[in-house]
Amino acid sequence: MSTASGTGLGAMIRTWRDRLPPSAAALPTARGRRAAGLRREELADLAGVSVDYIVRLEQGRATTPSASVVAALARALQLSTAERDHLYRLAQLVPPTDGAISDHLPPGMQRVLARLGDVPVAVFAADWHLVWWNRAWSTLLGDPSASPQRLRNFARDRFPVDAGPAHLALWPVTEADRAATDAAVVSDLRRATGRFPRDTRLAALIRELTAGNRKFAELWATGEVAAHREDHKRIDHPSVGPVTVDCDILTDGDSELKIVIMTAVPGSEDETKLRLTAIAGPPATTHN
Repeated sequence: MSTASGTGLGAMIRTWRDRLPPSAAALPTARGRRAAGLRREELADLAGVSVDYIVRLEQGRATTPSASVVAALARALQLSTAERDHLYRLAQLVPPTDGAISDHLPPGMQRVLARLGDVPVAVFAADWHLVWWNRAWSTLLGDPSASPQRLRNFARDRFPVDAGPAHLALWPVTEADRAATDAAVVSDLRRATGRFPRDTRLAALIRELTAGNRKFAELWATGEVAAHREDHKRIDHPSVGPVTVDCDILTDGDSELKIVIMTAVPGSEDETKLRLTAIAGPPATTHN
């Protein structure tokens, strides 16, 4: 199918970009703005790709984006499941099946997330792979976009197999009960293997962590199955100092997407610090 026909990959990306107003993506709308939909640079920023690549896709000079890029575009464009699958096929890829973990955020979920404002929130897939985060999350924990997409996984950070830096929280984070959190993450991954027994990404993650991290292997051997629902964390923020937050984890139905929300006790010093991180913006990136 050709781009000129209006049904090819580039034409559909342009059509979906034009129909999505900036407000739906929690972007400001300036006076005198001519574009009703997203600009190319806005889509590029939301999807985590270069503007040049968006241009090449829309002009038909790039026709075979990777599965991870297609998933990111589907999220950024807020496509329905049917539209997401169509995008995969236009990119000559097989759409995710029911037996595979989904990285897709339904449009309704994205609208709810956009209304949370300055509350730090991120969305993880069933295997704890980070698929979306807002600006407040970046200012509190550091911007994950600096890390390779493949490595943005909470379990991988939790149970490292080498001496490299963390890829999600860029400054020190401690829990009230680290052992309990470790056990909860591993038991949640085991629960995911029952829900998605044929998912290759999850299977590869389990193999890698079992072989490369002794603590993970010991916890995996217990056979515990449970869900990770809440936590209490202290973040040693480089600009405002230590911030203690409650971490609540909501799960989205059959897809098992995990919505992680950070809040502080109302009226507390921690709540003030949390607000300050959002006002100050992200500090200089450092790895813990």
